[in-house]
Amino acid sequence: MPAERLLPTQEAEDLIALVKEIARDELKPHAADAEENEKFPRDAFRLLGRSGLLGLPYSEEFGGGEQPYEVYLQALEEVASAWMTVAVGMSVHVMSCYGLATFGTREQQDRWLPEMLEGELLGGYALSEVQAGSDPAAMSTRAVRKGDEYVVNGTKAWITHAGAADFYTLMARTSPDAGRGISCFLAPGEAQGLEAATPERKMGLTGSITAQLAFDDVHFGTDRLIGNEGDGLKIALSALDSGRLGIAACAVGLAQAALDEAVAYAKTRTQFGRPIIEFQGLEFLLADMAAAVESARATYLMAARRRDRGLPFRQQASIAKLVATDAAMKVTTDAVQVLGGAGYTRDFPVERYMREAKVLQIFEGTNQIQRLVIGRGLR
Repeated sequence: MPAERLLPTQEAEDLIALVKEIARDELKPHAADAEENEKFPRDAFRLLGRSGLLGLPYSEEFGGGEQPYEVYLQALEEVASAWMTVAVGMSVHVMSCYGLATFGTREQQDRWLPEMLEGELLGGYALSEVQAGSDPAAMSTRAVRKGDEYVVNGTKAWITHAGAADFYTLMARTSPDAGRGISCFLAPGEAQGLEAATPERKMGLTGSITAQLAFDDVHFGTDRLIGNEGDGLKIALSALDSGRLGIAACAVGLAQAALDEAVAYAKTRTQFGRPIIEFQGLEFLLADMAAAVESARATYLMAARRRDRGLPFRQQASIAKLVATDAAMKVTTDAVQVLGGAGYTRDFPVERYMREAKVLQIFEGTNQIQRLVIGRGLR
């Protein structure tokens, strides 16, 4: 059954009702075909932009929705329950706006932020490299200042929307200093010398483009530096704290979709003369799935409420990401089990949900890295 939400305002209730309608009528009917045929859903992002959903947690002054994070995340969860590729893309876009919205100058924000928040421009987040994933301080992509320009050379890896994004929040090295030598830039997607490689062939999220992004003498103005030189790692880690909450919400949406599919099937599938949901062994399995979904939702909402109140939330964000993505992996796997042989076929979406769940334990910081962050917070 759909999640019952306790939302803080009538405006938030109206917003979530709108998102549910969009997810049900405009996203879910197209998801299976697009994933089967690996079609990037650019029109879906345009729809979300026109509906005001791509800038929900940011200031109304620049075109955002100015919603608390606990509301934005529940909207994101609704999108994820309909189409995971679109939800992950929405989360990545919101994270890609974070550097400019939080650390940019007023002049930079006036110039670029409205089009970003209104969804006219789709974002990408260029942090990881082949040898710098869990250890971003090891990145080698360099940005060298020459007069009133920076010249960037290097290759980023595992970039969502690579080649399709209109802008990238780019982290690049501006000095040899390991942690303090990284800077943040707003790189234009159409820059000369910027090329996306052939997209990765993935086991899930096949509608989403993921590829390496090569910078070959890419020039852009010094006005695209966000913050000061050397602030990049600080900005990146701060963005990831919020981004991990986005992935947690996506995971809960996916798990909820899998649970709903499993319950619906168990009510209609009969064996030995009665619906299989009436057998205690299966009933207990479904109960554990429901408990996992509710627990994960509560965990990300608690972290979001801390963020909304200006309290430290890094450890709670890592806990939410860990708990929610592990729950999604278990719930989607169990959903396949509930459907039995039918669940292993593409006639039902649960096999796709299971494939999509796996990557949630990997990106935005692997769950092993989340345990490291949580453990350090206990010292």
